[in-house]
Amino acid sequence: MTLNSTVIVRDSGFVADDWTLPFATPSNVTPDTQALDLPAEADPDALALDGLCLIRIPFASFADGRGFTLARRLRLRGYQGRLRASGHVIADQYAMARRAGFDEVEISAELAARQPEDQWLARADWRAHDYQARLRG
Repeated sequence: MTLNSTVIVRDSGFVADDWTLPFATPSNVTPDTQALDLPAEADPDALALDGLCLIRIPFASFADGRGFTLARRLRLRGYQGRLRASGHVIADQYAMARRAGFDEVEISAELAARQPEDQWLARADWRAHDYQARLRG
């Protein structure tokens, strides 16, 4: 793994990226588009979701939560494809990302070196460790 590569984080840990098709932007979507890079400030109600297999939402900073809101809105609109958070998401945010509707997180190899797989796996049981479960518990 080089420092320019990325790592995909799923509930099972670090995995290689299995997506090979190009990502479109909202301004260049065609009927054949299968993957979309969607800015965090995008309006999901203005999107045609049919045919999209993967939507990647960037996080410019770990302090910017707009991507979580966007993921939740996409799921509420009925999007059932893969949702990927990309960029500055930290291990402490993994459970929140999963609860918001993301299927996976794409991080840099540099971040993966600073926050190894075990830190992400500690948050992989995201259904059991939300605040509501603790209140019921």
